[in-house]
Amino acid sequence: MTDKEFIDATATGEVISGGSPMHLKMHELSQRALRITSEINTAYHNHDEIVSLMSELTGTEVDASFGMFPPFYTDCGINIHLGKRVFINMGCKFQDQGGIFIGDDVLVGHNCMIATLNHAEDPDHRADMIPAPVRIGDKVWIGANVTILPGVTVGEGAIIAAGAVVTKDVAPRSVVGGVPARLIKKI
Repeated sequence: MTDKEFIDATATGEVISGGSPMHLKMHELSQRALRITSEINTAYHNHDEIVSLMSELTGTEVDASFGMFPPFYTDCGINIHLGKRVFINMGCKFQDQGGIFIGDDVLVGHNCMIATLNHAEDPDHRADMIPAPVRIGDKVWIGANVTILPGVTVGEGAIIAAGAVVTKDVAPRSVVGGVPARLIKKI
């Protein structure tokens, strides 16, 4: 299975059965991501080196306007899609097998977790996984220690308050916070 075939298959939301060729591809990709994130996280890198390493990790050319303060963690990497002028602060964890799509001018606070996989509810199939993409619109600000769950879309210009757990879509130009995240106000 190629990287593109993997990305295309996860985009369908089809169940990834434990032990299947797709599951084995996930393990292969995680080893690659662990190697690259280890390089990112264990030595100082200037801006150009960070952009280069993130381009290697995602398998696409990351715009020179991208910024990040490591450490950064992911267990896939090739299904992260970054817009222009994105900044990711320290300690973020992206589980991107299902796809993470980040628009332009997005700020991601310290220790954010973005997840794109759920396990099957049936205990007899618990090793099976269900991918669902996370989409973050342009000009979104994600506060520190936010968790965004699989399948969530965050609309353009929204703010996610620090510590929120986002379980549902967030409307454009709104502020949400809490556990689970709820509307605080419109911008």
